[in-house]
Amino acid sequence: MRIGILSDVHANLEALEATLADMGGAGVERVVCLGDVVGYNTDPSPCIRLLREAGAVCVAGNHDRAVTRQIPTDGFSVRAIRAIAWTRKRLPPDDVAWLSALPLKTSVGEHLVAVHGALHVDRGCELVRLNSEDRMRRTAQALLVHPSGARVCAYGHTHRLGIHEYRNGELWEHDPDSEVALRGGSCFLLNPGTVGEPRSEERRATWMLFDTGRRTVSVRRVAYDDRAAFDKTRRAGIEPRRLLAIPAPLRAALQGGLRRMGIYEMVRRVINS
Repeated sequence: MRIGILSDVHANLEALEATLADMGGAGVERVVCLGDVVGYNTDPSPCIRLLREAGAVCVAGNHDRAVTRQIPTDGFSVRAIRAIAWTRKRLPPDDVAWLSALPLKTSVGEHLVAVHGALHVDRGCELVRLNSEDRMRRTAQALLVHPSGARVCAYGHTHRLGIHEYRNGELWEHDPDSEVALRGGSCFLLNPGTVGEPRSEERRATWMLFDTGRRTVSVRRVAYDDRAAFDKTRRAGIEPRRLLAIPAPLRAALQGGLRRMGIYEMVRRVINS
């Protein structure tokens, strides 16, 4: 079976359309979506419709659960909260019900386990971000005892491509630009990056092709009209018009200052009300 793994669509219709078209050209037989279908961009309903039409196996992301009010927006950025509030006002009941019913974790036969954040639970939190070796090891260890018998776990949330192998207590990172053979006796953690919300210089949508017959995984990169998507979010007021590009470290420092002054939480409560 050829499985197409994608994550973090974030209501970016242009990116999702291009990705699904590329999957079709690659002979994908099953689509797996690792959550965060909505948030940040302006086409949540069309993206939900496309995934449902594709028969995609989906799990819930933190933005999906925040839009449906299953979790609070504590810890979300101001921009994310603005997008969540915008989406809540426009999402029809059927789409809300579909998002609400998405599981946190699911299996695709004996081939892989799909999650948004992590397979293990950390201090009661089920949406852990796999951004450290310790957390990756813990999820790999949880995969070893998973009842599905799968030795591949696909996850998203970080928006960063990654292919990690866990074997005999050791963790290795593979080059995502090369086809990787999934050898027996190892566990593999796959992060396909993001379809619709890039966090690096890579502006293309990314997804992974998992060939269960050949036991290989490879990364696909897909160009799309990112300017069209950005212009829609700006016109909707989700993405503010920027006069200056603020570097990420300075942006983080400014957010930290707003939090210390209590302004950040005040704005968050107003937007989220």
